[in-house]
Amino acid sequence: MFFRWENDVMQQYVITCCSTADMPYEYFQERCIPFVCFHFNIDGKQYPDDLGKSMPFVEFYSKISAGSEPTTSQVNVQEFIEFFEPILRAGKDILHVSLSSGLSGAWSSANIAKNELLEKYPDRRIEIEDSLGASSGYGLLIDMLADMRDKGASYEDVYQWAENNKLLIHHWFFSTDLTSYIKGGRISKAAGLFGSVLGICPLLNMDDTGHLIPKEKIRSKKKVIHEIVEKMKVHAQNNVNYSGKCFISHSACIDDARTVADLVESTFPNLSGKVIINSVGTVIGSHTGPGTVALFFIGDKRVGSEKKA
Repeated sequence: MFFRWENDVMQQYVITCCSTADMPYEYFQERCIPFVCFHFNIDGKQYPDDLGKSMPFVEFYSKISAGSEPTTSQVNVQEFIEFFEPILRAGKDILHVSLSSGLSGAWSSANIAKNELLEKYPDRRIEIEDSLGASSGYGLLIDMLADMRDKGASYEDVYQWAENNKLLIHHWFFSTDLTSYIKGGRISKAAGLFGSVLGICPLLNMDDTGHLIPKEKIRSKKKVIHEIVEKMKVHAQNNVNYSGKCFISHSACIDDARTVADLVESTFPNLSGKVIINSVGTVIGSHTGPGTVALFFIGDKRVGSEKKA
């Protein structure tokens, strides 16, 4: 894929990420952010997690609803080397922001690739930043770093800001379909079937180690939509006076995502713009299945000590 950094003689570093940041393909092109693809396997065939290009999201989630059980694989060391090397060869430094190490080994693979490449390119710099995030929350971090870069921030300033502030990005998720959670072992079959009968919608968040943690079991979609926005009221910077960006991602449940977005926009009148709604990509979506809505915003520092449901 072609990105404008290849002809940019002014910018001395490139911000890169993984496809699991779950932003649109066109977004990465416009913001000059190269991404490396994870992989998923469905119905006996492997595809790149290329943001809906090889398999549209509608088709992907329809297959899961029809009974297909996708599996995923992370980016390996050789793929990272092949991804990074053209950037280094062009004389650019790299700040790679990885999917949470609490969810994947990609951060470790990227570091192995980094060490190998620095032997060949000793005058270049590569930092592998663990986002401790996923989906469009990880994408929100990338977006903020790209904003800094575009305003002229140095490599070191962008890197240190990411290191110091990444835990300010909140990730709250709920699901109205427990099927994939049961299949993946995150919910026992008995609890999942019981929850489905009662209309239970689990509410989860990302903790300070980048793991997805169950918080509450809420009965009914209407109540969980209200509760996820209540969490934003509690945790967002300046509470209801929050003036930052807000992203949502969803897995084949756009109406639910829009309902959450409408409630956020009416609750937080000082948002920097409309809530941005993206699709949960094929790798993250292989584990959530359809029916998941995730809400991302800037707030107080995430901690892991809150009592779990």
